[in-house]
Amino acid sequence: MKITITGSLGHISQPLAKALVQQGHAVTIISSNAANRAAIEDLGGTAAIGSVTDAAFVAATFNGADAVYCMIPPNFAAPDSRAYYRSVGASYAQAIGQAGVKRVVHLSSWGADLAHGTGFILGSHDVENQLNALAADVAVTHLRAGYIYYNLNNYLGMIKGQGIIGSNYGGDAGIVMVAPADIAAAAAEELTRSAAAGHYVRYVASDERTPDDIARVLGAAIGKPDLQWVAFGDAQMQAALEQRGMPAPAVTSMVDLGRSIQNGALRQDYDRHRPAALGQVKLEDFAREFAAAYNHG
Repeated sequence: MKITITGSLGHISQPLAKALVQQGHAVTIISSNAANRAAIEDLGGTAAIGSVTDAAFVAATFNGADAVYCMIPPNFAAPDSRAYYRSVGASYAQAIGQAGVKRVVHLSSWGADLAHGTGFILGSHDVENQLNALAADVAVTHLRAGYIYYNLNNYLGMIKGQGIIGSNYGGDAGIVMVAPADIAAAAAEELTRSAAAGHYVRYVASDERTPDDIARVLGAAIGKPDLQWVAFGDAQMQAALEQRGMPAPAVTSMVDLGRSIQNGALRQDYDRHRPAALGQVKLEDFAREFAAAYNHG
């Protein structure tokens, strides 16, 4: 098969590209960084250098592909993250239509079923709707991934500086967690299997844990067995983020996201449509990586 993937050589796209090449597929990888060309070719892929916001470029790259993998590259500098998601989503939708692609796999997020109250995840909700509006003969699968383990690295500074992990959720709140390798494996399966036209959702998860579990496992890994996860109030969380200089829209998104985890809204649809099996990488496996980052810093 001819498969085009976005995401350059990121945490998910790189292992996805490796798997597809090893299976014998012709893989084109879109990257905005020309310096990645050699590494992409070393993987056995074909590099397409350009921006995913350029619909004409994306359409030309998608042309002739049997399947495409669409993810929204991170852009922390975007003043309005939801508008950024919609911009890239519109580019993908236009390019898919122009190129006549019939199989699409989109990296989405748990909670993307909700139209409000989930902060940054609203961008994934919007992109799902944009891709669902494609022609009726296109098969689209939304991979709704859980909380990616490496986001826990954002707490390294808090642990070192304050001796705690904290957010506006905690205790026994249910968190669906996932490893990039397990997302890549699911994406490879979806891209290479036939699917009838229509819209599908597949949840991807590696583990299901609570904040208290996370603190216990990470604490043991870094030699701090008494590490505690502290649940802040929304106002306390907002004030802390504002003190760090985070832009107001991002502060609101972070608080909303945490609230949706605490009240269980974020995982309600996941619980109704649980994956047939969890992935291979458990929290304890990631804890070794976390400990290495903690001890290196």
